[in-house]
Amino acid sequence: MDLELTGKRAIVTGGSRGIGKAIARELAREGADVVIAARGKDKLEATAAELSAETGRRVVPLVVDTGNETSVNALVERAVAALGGVDILVNNAALPGGISPATRLDQILDEQVIEDINIKVVGYLRTARAVAPHLVANGWGRIINIGGLAVRKTGRPVATLRNVGVAAITKNLADELGPKGINVTVVHPGATRTERTRSESEQDLAASVSIGRIVDAREVAYVVAFLASPRSVAINGDAVVAGGGSVGPIYY
Repeated sequence: MDLELTGKRAIVTGGSRGIGKAIARELAREGADVVIAARGKDKLEATAAELSAETGRRVVPLVVDTGNETSVNALVERAVAALGGVDILVNNAALPGGISPATRLDQILDEQVIEDINIKVVGYLRTARAVAPHLVANGWGRIINIGGLAVRKTGRPVATLRNVGVAAITKNLADELGPKGINVTVVHPGATRTERTRSESEQDLAASVSIGRIVDAREVAYVVAFLASPRSVAINGDAVVAGGGSVGPIYY
């Protein structure tokens, strides 16, 4: 299937490593030019050079702190200038698993909760708010928010909270922007193999995954690339789970 992404222009936050890097690679392989954004300048530049050489597309590294409105607005302005516009936003800038390690009520620290929500939920809103006028002017666009399967589990209350928040803003944005040609979706990865994953942790996690192994970051990226394409118009406001399936529960 031709995903009709050739010539599209994308911003991927958290794009220097992990799932974000895999998403940027896949969008570029499908013909998009991509701005990757994150906090670390050196890693961003190395990743941009690697992906550009591999795909032959423009991959532009831009430093951003999505916890700061001024930084986000500057990112979008610079991305539009660099690419000549923007069609796709992938919100991925957040620490995998979250900042708060709390598993019980008495372990929760207010400052960790506030930082987690500021980066992953409010940060996604900031970036969508800055990008949306450009998509509306185009009459077309895609926003894909990367959540996480903690949205469906207890045991990590702050991790659950931030991913439920991402799902909630996704639906609100989808209803507002859908009539203007912009689809907004959320992808919930589960445990995912990245450059940071240890093989022993993969083995521990595999038993809870329906396909018998954890998924690779590139397999999550395939899903995101489809959602970023014009072919995905029938999906709006909903969550797409990309974790290989959870053994046991039935969702409907």
